[in-house]
Amino acid sequence: MITIIAGTNRPNSNTLKVAKFYQNQLAEKGLKTELLDLQDLPETLIGTDLYGKRSEAFSKIQDLVTKTEKFLFVIPEYNGSFPGVLKTFIDACSFPESFYDKKACLVGISSGKYGNIRGIEHFNGVCAYLHLNVMPLRLHISDIKTELNENAQLTKEDTLKFVNQQMDKFAVY
Repeated sequence: MITIIAGTNRPNSNTLKVAKFYQNQLAEKGLKTELLDLQDLPETLIGTDLYGKRSEAFSKIQDLVTKTEKFLFVIPEYNGSFPGVLKTFIDACSFPESFYDKKACLVGISSGKYGNIRGIEHFNGVCAYLHLNVMPLRLHISDIKTELNENAQLTKEDTLKFVNQQMDKFAVY
């Protein structure tokens, strides 16, 4: 199973729009996915689900993560890195069964011109520690506000070409 993780809990985020776009692209390739929006994390996550504790709300999320074989992370740039809520989510997940020896694909987005290159590199370091195998082809989508149209679709020809190439590789990874 493939789970797409929208790597922020910001309401109405471009991250979620891109994650849904990827979900549609993978569906067109015949792949079933689940979408995990970090807005759906329990509000009490820090108090109820870290350090071996487990709430009923997070148990459902943990079950999804445990069953997942491949992850596609869409990660926005926050202060030159990735969002703290994404790290907190990773920390709340059980180790090693959540990510160990599974596969991942990384997509960075930013409103700036570098597509969250540093944040993706930082997150890649976390993945390496977890033994989460990251596909080498990572995509960095910059100036995201000009990439998405009013229907939350990526429209630029070059971006679509690279997204399609990345998804073809991820399907067989």
